[in-house]
Amino acid sequence: MAADPDFDALFAAASRLQPRAYAPYSRFKVGAALLADDGTVHAGCNVENAAYPAGTCAEAGAIAAMIAAGGTAIRAILVFGEGDELVTPCGACRQRIREFASPETPVAIAGPEGIRARFTLEQLLPASFGPANLPR
Repeated sequence: MAADPDFDALFAAASRLQPRAYAPYSRFKVGAALLADDGTVHAGCNVENAAYPAGTCAEAGAIAAMIAAGGTAIRAILVFGEGDELVTPCGACRQRIREFASPETPVAIAGPEGIRARFTLEQLLPASFGPANLPR
């Protein structure tokens, strides 16, 4: 059995990038950090665009950083956002995460005070469609 992911390191990375998000339209800044299969941490923040909705979510930025660095799988992911409600990945990001993660992958949801909730990807995206559904 694999060791529990270091959510403290993911929290530190996501909370460091969250203030750097480019969100002039929604004013809703989000940071995300993931633990790749090789043990490296990759982070991203949302980047909005005047040609709404052409922006990029924080999770997508973290995934792109992982792929650019040679990672191939997500072992854990943390999403950092502010406000009273949980800032869980949007539907499109749940599917993006699924491309590189198994249903058992832990997904932590955090705010400035720390981790607020933990889910598995299966809980956030039940009966998901993934790479195994396609013929090789």
